[in-house]
Amino acid sequence: MERKQSVRVGLSVLAAAAVVAAALSVPGDGIGGTVDLVAASERDQQAQGVPHVDPPGADPHHHDADPATKNLISRAGFEEGTVDPTTAEQRLASASYVERERALPDPRLVPTPAYPARTTVPQTRFAMAGACYTLQAPSGAYVVRDGTSVSVAAVPAAGAAQLFFKATRLGGYLLHTADGVLASTDGTVEIVAEPSPDADWTVKRGATGRFVFRNVAGDSLAASGGGLVGGTQASAFRLRLASGDCADYPEADINITGAPYGGATSYQEVRGYVDAHTHGMAFEFLGGKVHCGRPWHEYGAPYALVDCPDHSLTQGNGAILEAFLSGEASHDPVGWPTFKDWPAPESLTHEGTYYRWLERAWRGGQRLFVNLLVENNKLCQLYPLKRNSCDDMDSIRLQAQDMYEFQDYVDAQFGGPGKGFYRIVRTPYEARQVINAGKMAVVMGIETSIPFGCTVKIVLGKDRPACDAAEIDANLDEMHALGVRQMELVNKFDNALAGVAGDSGEVGVLVNSANFLETLSFWQMEHCEPADGVSHDNNQTQLPALPEQDAIFGAIFELFGGAVEVPALPVYPPPAHCNKRGLTKLGEHLIRALAQRHMIFDPDHMSVKARQASMDLIEELGYPGVLSSHSWSTPDTYPRIYQAGGFITPYAGDSTGFVDKWRQHVEWADPRYYWGIGFGADINGFGAQGDPRGADVPNPVSYPFTGLGGVQIDKQRAGERVWDINVDGVAQYGLYPDWVQDLGMVADAQDAGDGDAIRDDMARGTEAYLQMWERALGIAPDSCRNPGLRKTVSRVKDLVEPGLTTTQVMRRVGQPFRRLGNTFGVCAKTASDPRVMVKIEFDKTGKVVRIG
Repeated sequence: MERKQSVRVGLSVLAAAAVVAAALSVPGDGIGGTVDLVAASERDQQAQGVPHVDPPGADPHHHDADPATKNLISRAGFEEGTVDPTTAEQRLASASYVERERALPDPRLVPTPAYPARTTVPQTRFAMAGACYTLQAPSGAYVVRDGTSVSVAAVPAAGAAQLFFKATRLGGYLLHTADGVLASTDGTVEIVAEPSPDADWTVKRGATGRFVFRNVAGDSLAASGGGLVGGTQASAFRLRLASGDCADYPEADINITGAPYGGATSYQEVRGYVDAHTHGMAFEFLGGKVHCGRPWHEYGAPYALVDCPDHSLTQGNGAILEAFLSGEASHDPVGWPTFKDWPAPESLTHEGTYYRWLERAWRGGQRLFVNLLVENNKLCQLYPLKRNSCDDMDSIRLQAQDMYEFQDYVDAQFGGPGKGFYRIVRTPYEARQVINAGKMAVVMGIETSIPFGCTVKIVLGKDRPACDAAEIDANLDEMHALGVRQMELVNKFDNALAGVAGDSGEVGVLVNSANFLETLSFWQMEHCEPADGVSHDNNQTQLPALPEQDAIFGAIFELFGGAVEVPALPVYPPPAHCNKRGLTKLGEHLIRALAQRHMIFDPDHMSVKARQASMDLIEELGYPGVLSSHSWSTPDTYPRIYQAGGFITPYAGDSTGFVDKWRQHVEWADPRYYWGIGFGADINGFGAQGDPRGADVPNPVSYPFTGLGGVQIDKQRAGERVWDINVDGVAQYGLYPDWVQDLGMVADAQDAGDGDAIRDDMARGTEAYLQMWERALGIAPDSCRNPGLRKTVSRVKDLVEPGLTTTQVMRRVGQPFRRLGNTFGVCAKTASDPRVMVKIEFDKTGKVVRIG
């Protein structure tokens, strides 16, 4: 850490001097002086083992520069060693309940093909993706090649050119060979080294089963005499699956064997991991020039996994923001195929959710993925490089459009519309069908600082909001129509909806300054003494270095906002600190509007005051659609979320830290609801990923290992790079199945048998999310865990009629306690027995056929 801090200090000074021509110093406690980031003498003392001493007034427990920050139970404000908000009796009861949950029968999982079955002759224009074919002209001659030259010749099929069809979009392909790709340039058809519109062919299938090719540049492919030409006339070619060796297009590997799993029926209980907080389309945010690489490119990994131009031009030495965040003075800018320095857990500006890495996570057990549309207009404005609008809502609309384009791209790789693993869903019922079909359900959400234009100017203590209730409703309706189903109200700044938890340390100083630029007011932090000693906001103190996670906001402001004039920061009272700004009337209106539309409310990033008021409202409404997605809530709220029927996915972080969080969340579980847990990766959101434990630990992950559904998971390769969770950590999203395996290794080392327990709880996470979402749509919780909801057996039989769908049954009798195969089990009562299991049987289409 000391070396990284030293590098960071030097870079920050140089960067600020070069970019904003200002000395890099920050106000010290608002009293007019400056504070060095890390004094050289202190670094020397730390290196010699002398204990670090916090500056006066600093929170001795909340040190964001410590990598352990990402492993704590709350990133929103905390104090170690304080009293848990629940009693020992409650914690014991919760842990016992979770143990009983794990003992329940698991649903039967069935193998499903990863890719559609391939026929010798393609039946659609989408079916060629990822395989080699020969092309036969109308004359019967085949397309042949000699190096980069192509022609047609009367040869046997075995002598024909083998062309690998790399999908660029639905119905579009590169035709790849060992020497390059087939292109037509001004009528000349040949093999060229690099893809371009000349080599990107739109393929259409005629009524006779033949195919015609036209490139994006406008040339049609035609056989003329003994040659191939590009022009206005197109020949109709027969395609046939090639046999023998074929040059695959360069692409990242999956390195998982075995078929993905689905369910025995489309409506049964699911199994799979859930990530409720990731930013898959963040390559567009902050103006579109901060993030390097993107999750897909029509020409594949060699073009998607590249560094930013400003990084590459200086061979990695001019990557100011990357260096500032990672602590490394420079990095190798080459991505594909070597990946020497990135992706990596601490490399926060490089792409982490490339589609093949997402595919590997899905193959390894990921079954629900929440993609949050993200923006921060003020920091976008400060960052000097941009290609996109800085308006929060413009960016969110663009990212939503990207999600659908990405879904189409994945579909193209898998053989046609609807065939890919990445399926955007809008209801829990649709998600359940997708997951039981063996695919990954994708939920769209929002995390932005100024949603719906709801910024605020705070003048003389009075709010001047930039939105009203009608505008909130109109924007929310628009977002709902786009597919958004999960939402946070705030991120980094106070807004017209609520106050924020704020950031601590140096980042807090900087983001607080940006908050002033946005609202004309600093955070209104006051001294507080929470009853549990834990649930306060982030303390405003001057710490000596940037945190290892979530530091982008402070970094951009420090690097590029140094020339902006802001008043001296206020002098805050001693910690603990709580933001006086809570939930506003507009914020209350938005939460009610979310509940009316059955959307999931996430209280993360709110001030304690705002979050407590939000939970008061949630409880008043009796609304279970509440979720803390990445540990930016506080321990006073976590039990309330569970008690409301909500769900929690702690921030992923290191495997060791997550196991500790899991143990604590188990003790908060509410026995009235199905139990499971997920994680919030926050990847691409400038949140650091899990560090490696090391290859020399006594209990490393051994490859290959058996993953969820029985698949065999080996080390992942992309180009020349092979990743190992033991030495690389969660370098990119494809390593999350390996991280889950590592959770088990850590838990087992702490307590034998807990490895199976945590993996079981993680596998139940997707079902827990779906059941929370069902309750948000008005489905009552199950009557086995909630005895007061039990109806008589005769009443259940009266309500459940033959022909009803599974959803109609749940609307009448609530969530089933069991949904295994083609049956639901719900608890009822008789005069002599308070608990009788009623068995409801469905046909393959999910219609009731009998009640037992």
